[in-house]
Amino acid sequence: MASITPTIVLQRLEMKKTNEIIRTAAPRREPVRVKLERVNAGFSKTHPPDGQGEIWCARLKEALGTSSSDFVDASLFQLQMAAQLPCSGISELAMNAALAMIEAAAPQNEIEGALAVQMACVHTAAISVLARFGGAGPSERRVAALASAASRLVRAYSGHAETLRRLRHGSDQYVRVEHVHVNEGGQTVIGNIHTGNQAMGDDPDEEGALTHSR
Repeated sequence: MASITPTIVLQRLEMKKTNEIIRTAAPRREPVRVKLERVNAGFSKTHPPDGQGEIWCARLKEALGTSSSDFVDASLFQLQMAAQLPCSGISELAMNAALAMIEAAAPQNEIEGALAVQMACVHTAAISVLARFGGAGPSERRVAALASAASRLVRAYSGHAETLRRLRHGSDQYVRVEHVHVNEGGQTVIGNIHTGNQAMGDDPDEEGALTHSR
């Protein structure tokens, strides 16, 4: 029977702790919603669904990561124009779904809030394009055009998500090394390696590298 290494034991303990945290975590509250009152074919007024105006306004500001009422109003108007179901006009269902996506992104300021709004709108547009494949018909040109548009929208969504990640965490990426195997006669260096006039290894303390050989 193969022996269980300490690393495997630690991994199993970490997974157990993670599962316990997920089970004991408080359930997410229901996302903020809006009630639409149609004014004309292209515009609807937004209202709180339960009549609690002050709480509703505060929830919208929190969802969009802002303290500006103007930013909230502009974002809701933009969502009305963009968040529509396929082959339909302004949709309360689509708008509330978009708000749920925005709140899930948890923007911390207006820049992140604008990105979250764009992500929700791009997602809706991508799904709308994909929904048209069912009625694309036999035209290969139409199918190719829809596929190209859907691909660009999906890439745009991924780009927005990556931009949001970089805004929050920076562009640096880190790799954690847990195991280093050095074969007989080999050599490995772990740390920051800089190239230039100074040869590697001239000042190990400054480079912060650990060299191990066998």
